[in-house]
Amino acid sequence: MSTSTQEEAELDRMTEEAAPAAAASRAPPSSRYKGVVPQPNGRWGAQIYERHARVWLGTFPDEETAARAYDVAALRFRGRDAAVNFPGPADADEVAFLAARPKAEVVDMLRKHTYDDELRQGLRSFAAGAGAGGHAAAPVPRVPLFEKAVTPSDVGRLNRLVVPKVHAEKHFPPLNDKEDDDAAPVLLAFEDGDGGGAGKVWRFRYSYWGSSQSYVLTRGWSRFVREKGLAAGDTVTFSQAAISTATAVAAGEISDKRRMFIECRKRKRTTKGGGGGGMVVDDCSHGGERVVRLFGANIAAAIGSEFTHRLIGS
Repeated sequence: MSTSTQEEAELDRMTEEAAPAAAASRAPPSSRYKGVVPQPNGRWGAQIYERHARVWLGTFPDEETAARAYDVAALRFRGRDAAVNFPGPADADEVAFLAARPKAEVVDMLRKHTYDDELRQGLRSFAAGAGAGGHAAAPVPRVPLFEKAVTPSDVGRLNRLVVPKVHAEKHFPPLNDKEDDDAAPVLLAFEDGDGGGAGKVWRFRYSYWGSSQSYVLTRGWSRFVREKGLAAGDTVTFSQAAISTATAVAAGEISDKRRMFIECRKRKRTTKGGGGGGMVVDDCSHGGERVVRLFGANIAAAIGSEFTHRLIGS
């Protein structure tokens, strides 16, 4: 499937998901701004049309913010010459930022109210690259925090990654009233630590589920799994920028000392045998110990390393 087709499919899915919210906004429009509609709860919604279908951009506390969301979408969907609510010369850097991202991703940022933060991060990464003579910015020194081999349920339909308690409480912000299932979640941002995703920011909802007594990353996680092609047994690694306070102050980026990164490491998969009778053998290391899985079972531990080395041809 081409990138364009995938993008259209993602936008169609977003349009279908937005149907209930859009239905609530069918009152006669009374906003003075293009693409802005009133909501029954006193908030304001933003929407744009793509191929004669409504794309819901989210709800906002006031008309101006909703109008700004529409303008952002219009720039991405229709280019710098789009009719917007706040006319004026479009910022070239922002237009470039939008053009480099799929429409569905921009819509997702607007719905989650993370667009401004991600724009600032994107422009900062671009400026760092320009300051290095147009070359990619030097990698940020990082301190490993922890890693986790994802389970089948982590990459399944539940849209959540269970974070081990010891790491969650040590490395992530504390959650108030964690015993309360209704406690407000925290939005965590992680820069993409993989070489091919430099400059991209992943944002996940971080919560504590009292019913299962577990810390989880939820909203936004399924997109990460899908785009990275994660499968059970792959490893997700978390790290933090290793920048001193003095350096951060001098650079005017005191918050950099708290920048966190996420990257993934794929488990080696080897197919043995030909035709439809081939065996899928997963070869990876875990905690310094070699693990060879055949149909999900660790056969290295069961039958010894010499035989398994011959089995996988190493």
